[in-house]
Amino acid sequence: MGKNVFVTVGTTSFDELISCVCSDRCTSILRELGYNRMILQIGRGTVEPELYSTPNFSIEVFRYKDSLLQDIRNADLVISHAGAGCCLETLEEKKHLIVVINEKLMSNHQLELAKQLHQDGHLYYSTCSTLGNTLKSMDSSSLKVFPPGQPEKFSEFLDKAVGFT
Repeated sequence: MGKNVFVTVGTTSFDELISCVCSDRCTSILRELGYNRMILQIGRGTVEPELYSTPNFSIEVFRYKDSLLQDIRNADLVISHAGAGCCLETLEEKKHLIVVINEKLMSNHQLELAKQLHQDGHLYYSTCSTLGNTLKSMDSSSLKVFPPGQPEKFSEFLDKAVGFT
């Protein structure tokens, strides 16, 4: 049985990420790693990948749902934009996570958050241009479980990550 990857951009538009994960290079790497299903949550994006299904790999697409929790729970790997909500929800479910930084955002607090969570051993992060290499080199067994149910600690962590403390 294969593995599932869930890609989410939240409520934003991050067409570069959607195009990147749907590229021949990334889908080939995912297949090599044993993934056979990719579900894309594309938000407000204008890139609409074609749905397809082969015996070796399928792509499913949707824009929004009331909750992404079931998609996260069903995933073996989550590839996400660096929104704090998506990161926290994924880490609380103890899922492997690659955060892809949107380099086009101004005053990019997302990069600071992703770097801190990576330094603490909870996730990997990349840009669209380095996602393929990150997929190839990541060692999921080295990731640490994020401590659950402590919103005050996450708040402190966010303050530290964005330089408020």
